[in-house]
Amino acid sequence: MKRILPLLVLTLLGAVANVSTLRAEEEGFTPLFNGKDLDGWIGAVNGYFVEDGAIVCNPKKGGNLYYGKEFDNFDLKFEFKLEPGANNGLAIRSPVEGNSAYNGIELQVLDTEDERYKGIKPYQAHGSVYGVVPAKRGFLKPVGEWNTQEVIADGYHIKVILNGETIVDANIEEASKDGTLDGQKHPGLLNKKGHIGFLGHGTKVEFRNIRIKSLDK
Repeated sequence: MKRILPLLVLTLLGAVANVSTLRAEEEGFTPLFNGKDLDGWIGAVNGYFVEDGAIVCNPKKGGNLYYGKEFDNFDLKFEFKLEPGANNGLAIRSPVEGNSAYNGIELQVLDTEDERYKGIKPYQAHGSVYGVVPAKRGFLKPVGEWNTQEVIADGYHIKVILNGETIVDANIEEASKDGTLDGQKHPGLLNKKGHIGFLGHGTKVEFRNIRIKSLDK
């Protein structure tokens, strides 16, 4: 018993230290999802459901689900899990009307390594600013495992960190000054603010632990 008690105390102290560290790292972040329902979300609320603390895109419906508040400069963190061949998108600074890939900004959420996507363009890979900035590949976890992602949008500077690896670090104004990679017009690319959302394309994708911190002083 004398040996067990010190070990128990050390374990408890370690747990407290870890919690303190996590709280320090998350200081200033506000959750966008309560883990229970879609309160605060608008758009295709019937195309998504909540299960086991995650927002799940219904593969039979999908559509565009947006958070009801607009954001400008922010640090967004979340986790996501893909099924084989999964295809979704993260909208930022987007209106709720029209195509977010062009009227706002879409960051790809895609099972890039699936056979059906072997012929995609570099700007279509997971994490890419769709049509504008290609992301580095090879950092997604195996299908069925949870990935962590962070998106920092500070002015025209967009940074995407996937599982601890920076896969996009670009100025979108600079990247598009001579035209976009897909040759399409992106009238919303330089939006100052807009909605954050998930853009379902008929496959199951899960999102959880969604939180955000404003970068505006």
